[in-house]
Amino acid sequence: MTVPPPIVAPSILAADFAHLAREVRAVEHAADWLHVDVMDNHFVPNLTIGLPVVQSLRAATELPFDVHLMIEDPRRWAPGYADAGAYNVTFHAEACDDPVALAKDLRSAGAKAGLAIDRDTPIEPYLELLPSFDTLLIMTIKAGFGGQRFIPQLLDKVRAARRHVAAGHLELRIEVDGGIAADTIEQAAAAGADAFVAGTAVYGADDPAEAVRRLRGLAERAMTGA
Repeated sequence: MTVPPPIVAPSILAADFAHLAREVRAVEHAADWLHVDVMDNHFVPNLTIGLPVVQSLRAATELPFDVHLMIEDPRRWAPGYADAGAYNVTFHAEACDDPVALAKDLRSAGAKAGLAIDRDTPIEPYLELLPSFDTLLIMTIKAGFGGQRFIPQLLDKVRAARRHVAAGHLELRIEVDGGIAADTIEQAAAAGADAFVAGTAVYGADDPAEAVRRLRGLAERAMTGA
């Protein structure tokens, strides 16, 4: 199977919330997706943005939105993000009792469907569900806060997912989120990830667009064994 080009998705969680449209434009011609973290102060102990902000931002950029719902009751809220024009809507396995049904709803609403696995959740029970999804997001930190240190042991989940995807010839992006930077992205890519969320590594850089391009180059090198 051919290796798909890597996806780099800057996370606006690390951006300046007072100037979100400007921060998005700073990566518009370098990023592949824009990662949007939605937290509700229930599923995770943090509160970020919701649907009105996503709707407003949608009008400000052509970048595909990679919406990551760290919320309770995603069955209630996730389709609204698809309706708002999100390219990919990812919800947590831990928050949903019927992930396959919600994936079908999201696809029917015109979005791709993503399943997220948090730090302490084993991946094995969810591997058989992957044909129903377009993206598997594996947290490489504990969900809920940006700026945490990357946990390399969690790449074992990436390896397991990659083996399963390869064995089943599935078309699925394996995304990693948490502590992805120049010193960790190659490890994640070598383990089998092909989509990478980067917050501080992009928005903490003097030139966010150049940071995205550098990260993509590092991922490509690791994915191709160059």
